[in-house]
Amino acid sequence: MRRFQCGLLATVAALVFASLASAADMPVKAPVYKAPVAAPAFSWTGLYVGVNAGDGWRDPANFGTVLTPCTVTGNCAAGRVYGSPVNQALGSALGTGSGSRGSGFTGGGQIGYNWQIKNIVFGLEADFESFKQSSSLAGSGIDSTGNVLTVNNQVGSTWLATIRPRVGYVWDRTLIYATGGVAFTNLKYTQTMATGLVNASGTQTVSQTKTGWTAGAGVEYALWNNWSVRAEYLYLQFSGLSGTGVLMEGDGLGTNSNVFTGSTGTLHDNVVRAGLNYRFGG
Repeated sequence: MRRFQCGLLATVAALVFASLASAADMPVKAPVYKAPVAAPAFSWTGLYVGVNAGDGWRDPANFGTVLTPCTVTGNCAAGRVYGSPVNQALGSALGTGSGSRGSGFTGGGQIGYNWQIKNIVFGLEADFESFKQSSSLAGSGIDSTGNVLTVNNQVGSTWLATIRPRVGYVWDRTLIYATGGVAFTNLKYTQTMATGLVNASGTQTVSQTKTGWTAGAGVEYALWNNWSVRAEYLYLQFSGLSGTGVLMEGDGLGTNSNVFTGSTGTLHDNVVRAGLNYRFGG
């Protein structure tokens, strides 16, 4: 039995040594080189939503005022104070001219979609935001009776919305673009005329939602596949408003209703803002 075991061990050892010798004679394969896989190029294509905040300002609005003789009730003879052409000219002049420049915070949100074709990006964006801008003009003077006449004009807005196509050029993660389209805002115009003569006064207010146009440009940079930041400038233009009020003058001889008509010229607004966008599907 012992001889059998010794013989078996010797046979196994001989086979192991033979296998090792054969393996030593086999050629060694060179390692296979695998080129690194390039990361896919960044694409701006996709739906995005975001927020923005910045500063807006309204260029000085041009106001116009015309004060005309009483035409409704009472004795409208030219001898009455505001039946006088001199005092009519005074009221008209006090309420006519260039108003103040208004400015303030603006901020809101936007939603849009981009299509990238090679290095060109086409997009469509809509936004809605707070836009509290105003311009005003106040004037006062002495009428022919020595009483003070004051005229105040103010036009303001509270919100802004735009729908704008945009087109830009891309350098990898940087997008420079131009944009322009339709703009909407609410405008409220108020005009007040008052005099110390028997405490006569009158006010007219007009409020309308206006449609205008906008154009601008911006730059946007992709921080990661889904997030980007941007800076943008927009110029906006809206047509003005007009309205009519009545200056009620009571002097014991009857009540005179002198008509005043006010108007604003074309309104010009500017917006500079920063934004943060999240793109879906990146």
